[in-house]
Amino acid sequence: MTGSRATPTATAPDRHRSGLALLVIASCQLMVVLDVTIVNIALPHMQKDLGFSTENLSWVVNAYTLTFGGLLLLGGRLGDILGRRRVFIFGVLLFVFASLLGGLSQEGWQLLAARSLQGVGGAIASPTALSLITTTFREGPERNRAFGVFAGVSAGGSAIGLLAGGMLVEWLDWRWVLFVNVPIGLLIAFATPRFIPESERRPGHFDVIGALTSTAGMVLLVYGFIRASEDGWTDELTLGSFAAAVVLLAVFIMIERGSKQPITPLWMFRDRNRAGSYAMMLSLAAALFGMFFFLTLFVQNVLEFSPLRAGLAFLPVSAVIAVSAGLTSQLLPRWGPKPFMVVGALLAAVGLGWLTLTDVHSSYLGSILGPMLVFGFGMGMQFVSLTLMAVSGVAPKEAGAASGILNATQQVGGSLGLSILVTTFGKASRNEAADQVPKFLEQATPAQKLEFRRTEVLPPPWGAEVLTSGVSSAFVVAACFAVLAALVALFVIQVRPADLARLQGGATPLAAEGAGQGEAEEPTSGAGAVRTDPDAPPPGPDDPRTGPDDPGTDPDTDRPAKGL
Repeated sequence: MTGSRATPTATAPDRHRSGLALLVIASCQLMVVLDVTIVNIALPHMQKDLGFSTENLSWVVNAYTLTFGGLLLLGGRLGDILGRRRVFIFGVLLFVFASLLGGLSQEGWQLLAARSLQGVGGAIASPTALSLITTTFREGPERNRAFGVFAGVSAGGSAIGLLAGGMLVEWLDWRWVLFVNVPIGLLIAFATPRFIPESERRPGHFDVIGALTSTAGMVLLVYGFIRASEDGWTDELTLGSFAAAVVLLAVFIMIERGSKQPITPLWMFRDRNRAGSYAMMLSLAAALFGMFFFLTLFVQNVLEFSPLRAGLAFLPVSAVIAVSAGLTSQLLPRWGPKPFMVVGALLAAVGLGWLTLTDVHSSYLGSILGPMLVFGFGMGMQFVSLTLMAVSGVAPKEAGAASGILNATQQVGGSLGLSILVTTFGKASRNEAADQVPKFLEQATPAQKLEFRRTEVLPPPWGAEVLTSGVSSAFVVAACFAVLAALVALFVIQVRPADLARLQGGATPLAAEGAGQGEAEEPTSGAGAVRTDPDAPPPGPDDPRTGPDDPGTDPDTDRPAKGL
């Protein structure tokens, strides 16, 4: 290649310094990942203090995940072009600033604006953190250990968030689930330039319009569903939101098809396994987000769990997911991913179907724990299998885009699915309220009636009946999402003999070592690169999958890219 490049070997710090660098990177990922679940525990208290309806309360989750998922791929590209370390620091500081604003919020809209800004900061910091591992650690055991720590932090972040959220809300205040990010983020930003080297900038351009149109389109689509839950499907603003969402998403697809360096490479969807994996993630993320959101409300508002006890109540789910994922990774080489994708989705559907039986007389041990464990075991099977399918058959330099789309799909699918579940919840709870209000008026004291006229919120036990009815109906739709994922796995996913051969031979989807374990290397004309996806268009001199100086070179290793 022309020009010079600082390789990971040449710039790798000593063992002590590399350990501190990994601590900085992992701390950032932990902060970003746990922010979803740490806020979940605080939702009932945010609702009470800031006056959210249950439907609008979902925006506390969606405002973060939509901007995070929608801008995730753009955030990674910012680091490639502008320098990963400086972009990483900027993302962390933006996340800190947004967290401070969120903790100081006095109105609901202020919290939602802060959560959106948090999502932007997370979308910049998170993918850049992963890229910094490549540029900071030597290829081989050192880098493998770093990736292992990064993956462990990402997987365990949800459990830590649940527990930390419970303790902060119980012992301090719900605002501290946001304030806690401030000192942590400032320490990360302070330590980064001292332990992490800057990466070389790469030429390219930003697909800002593509990122903004896709994010705005998804926001309007989610808003349309939530608006429909409160004002009906014939409401003018509801219909206008759906129409605008369709237009923006259509414009996004046109932009991506015509862009030389698209934020979302649409050719990746031509492979049926990859497209099926993305569709499954959309459905399963909707079920996962819905399970956490509605059960958080149920255990605190109906079972009257304290925030700390609620956090502890969800820990078994995270533990089962981790165990299931570990078992699946061990058995995948023998059976392939498809059986685990089908069975895992069906187990998730069974768990969610079981939760539909929940009522006001349910107990945690008798009605909640069992279905959560079944659901968690099924989801653990999915995380390993879906990731494998998403990156299978792509060149090493394209694996980041393939896995990045999967991560973005998880966030966007969770937000879109949660909005659909909230719509279902709203309709069911209004129907139940129509039955409960007359019963309340017959039995309520004058003080209770006066409070109801002021707030329009039914107190227990009538309010618990309304909430439980809505939650149960939402779980019916969530179970349908899981069944849909199972059908996609059964009829769309096809595990080819070459896929099993790679698994059994020890090659990973991210870096097949030698052509003997995958397809044979076939240099393209004049490039020396391998097109591992038969449906992908041939790379040209301006193709983002090829470097401007050496189209056949992996930009992170300076070695010819190999096929899988």
